[in-house]
Amino acid sequence: MIQQYPISLPAFSRGYHIITPLVAEKLGNLPEVGLLHLFIKHTSAAITINENADPSVRVDFENIFNRIVPENEPYYTHTCEGSDDMPAHIKAAMIGNDLQIPITNYRLNLGTWQGIYLCEFRNYGGSRKLVATVYS
Repeated sequence: MIQQYPISLPAFSRGYHIITPLVAEKLGNLPEVGLLHLFIKHTSAAITINENADPSVRVDFENIFNRIVPENEPYYTHTCEGSDDMPAHIKAAMIGNDLQIPITNYRLNLGTWQGIYLCEFRNYGGSRKLVATVYS
């Protein structure tokens, strides 16, 4: 059986945000065994799985990615949407737009310290849309 759920996230500030509870709430009852595929429908934000306990990890992610892909570089040609836009596209391509998470015993089978991140790379990205597909 395959079920699909649209998920509309509220607007988040620029940075890395744990959205595991929001996603789980939208999914409702999960099968005993299965697989969740999660896809973000944007090119300037990303999703990933990482540390869910220490918030300083998310601060470090922001600082590191801003050093790897800085704003206002003179070689950017796509600049019409603001100085944060082209770097946001590059960062999103580096992190990715989808995840697969096993479902075991009616729950997302994440590790103890793992959470789903929304990686918001725009200063004012607005609401973000996800598509969750549950395979059982």
